[in-house]
Amino acid sequence: QRRAELAGPSPGPGPGASPSSQEEREGLIEFYSSYQELFQFFCSNTTIHGAIRLVCSKKNKMKTAFWSVLFFLTFGLMYWQFGILYREYFSYPVNLNLNLNSDRLTFPAVTLCTLNPYRYSAIRKQLDKLDEITHQTLLDLYDYNMSLPQRDWPTSSSQRRSSRSLLHHIQRHPLRRQKRDNLVNLPENSPSVDKNDWKIGFVLCNENNDCFHQAYSSGVDAVREWYSFHYINILAQVPDAKALDESDFENFIYACRFNEATCDKANYTHFHHPLYGNCYTFNDNSSSVWTSSMPGINNGLSLVVRTEQNDFIPLLSTVTGARVMVHDQNEPAFMDDGGFNVRPGIETSISMRKEITERLGGSYSDCTEDGTFSTLCASQVCIRSCFQLNMVERCGCAYYFYPLPRRAEYCDYTKHKAWGYCYYKLLAEFKADVLGCFHKCRKPCKMTEYQLSAGYSRWPSAVSEDWVFYMLSQQNKYNITSKRNGVAKVNIFFKEWNYKTNGESPAFTVVTLLSQLGNQWSLWFGSSVLSVMELAELVLDFIAITFILGFRWFRSRQKLPAAVPPMNSQDNAAFQDEAPALRAPHRFTVEAVVTTLPSYNSLEPRGPSRDGEEGHE
Repeated sequence: QRRAELAGPSPGPGPGASPSSQEEREGLIEFYSSYQELFQFFCSNTTIHGAIRLVCSKKNKMKTAFWSVLFFLTFGLMYWQFGILYREYFSYPVNLNLNLNSDRLTFPAVTLCTLNPYRYSAIRKQLDKLDEITHQTLLDLYDYNMSLPQRDWPTSSSQRRSSRSLLHHIQRHPLRRQKRDNLVNLPENSPSVDKNDWKIGFVLCNENNDCFHQAYSSGVDAVREWYSFHYINILAQVPDAKALDESDFENFIYACRFNEATCDKANYTHFHHPLYGNCYTFNDNSSSVWTSSMPGINNGLSLVVRTEQNDFIPLLSTVTGARVMVHDQNEPAFMDDGGFNVRPGIETSISMRKEITERLGGSYSDCTEDGTFSTLCASQVCIRSCFQLNMVERCGCAYYFYPLPRRAEYCDYTKHKAWGYCYYKLLAEFKADVLGCFHKCRKPCKMTEYQLSAGYSRWPSAVSEDWVFYMLSQQNKYNITSKRNGVAKVNIFFKEWNYKTNGESPAFTVVTLLSQLGNQWSLWFGSSVLSVMELAELVLDFIAITFILGFRWFRSRQKLPAAVPPMNSQDNAAFQDEAPALRAPHRFTVEAVVTTLPSYNSLEPRGPSRDGEEGHE
């Protein structure tokens, strides 16, 4: 051991101190001096499989390269699998759970409509001019002479003015024929053009005289749609159209029984539909809700309804029978969407199966579960409200068949001349989802649906029709000539006691994700959570070393000597005067301690010898 000391001897170590404790002291926090040292320590001590091969095979460059490529390739494959797992997790998949439940079933609401908006005798004055124009139009287009009832009321001056106004607007929207697209260039009297080669429709124009032809392939559909268009305008002009409504429950429903008990007025509510007429809803929320504990036709709702057509509007009510819809108590009756017609002279037996659907909200679907109006009334109310609001905004008025928004009025071509053009253009955009109503209106997370199946039979039978019609005539004043076409029977009941519940549950939870990630980590590296912590420690140490080395480099840049300024002659003379003093030798003392190594000729240690030399210059 050699030791150099300036200006004298160095004191020896204390009696209780070891050389290693003086040479090195361990700090509380220590970092590696280089990236190589950090990487070598990690590979030598980590529990990740394969990392040690990067160090122990460093003398063989081929093995080191092979294990390096294999190690990082394995890392890449593992994180590729991680990406697949994360993508599956954030797609929020669900499992469908199917349950069969047996319990007392809540009977749904049932709505029946007469299929006739108003009695023809009650609204005939308002429709008289429209019927005359329609009669002439059918005569011109199809050579059909439609019979009209005789007018039995005097014509006033106000009615004449109203008729002239109606005639003016009908002439602006005439019903006419048009050639099909492939026959446009042929003349009308061409022998190649047949009656079936024409499309029929009516013309609609806006304020700028931009017109289009609303055409139909069926003449029946075209006449009915054209008549309905003018019928809407007439109803909008009537100050109180609801006064024309005549609700007569006993004249429409002859018999009503539920669970073998007679129904009364407390079991139904009434509303009027401008197209389907008087409607009656049984078992809604206005009274105590019916429950059914047994399936079968005798434990449901049984109705006998009147289906005569002696006072129907001939050009508007083209269907005979009654309209029926089965729906939930919290869902309004949309007769256009979910209803079906009951045939006269037929007993219709409708069996039901209840089905409840419960969806997951939030990130799993766009359903709503906040109890808003759109939730309680499903999405149909929301969709219609969306269309009606767009109608009011773009056309300046509301469509008559939909609920009237606040501070709006129904469309009437005496006030809104181009509303028909605007309506049919908007309807085309609505069906093509240009308005976005089908995306704005979210479905409820919980829905109750009823799967229906129907059976039909003749009612009453040939051997029993005499006494059945006699009893109806005595009790309900049933005096229709064509008796079989004037009455129908409807039975609605549960097919079975069980009902199905379709539920959803998360298919990929956080626990599942962690489990799958752990499986992949163990597959590729055979390690655990603590191995992940070792990787985290490696990253933190790498950042710390980078910061320390950067800080040292920055300090070393600050300690560099400043640039020496150029010396003039005076500075050079002063420097030459001081040079001899700088070249004067300094005196220093060197003390050397030499320990003689043992002789290789003898195993006996030799005593220490001390040779010292002192030199003075």
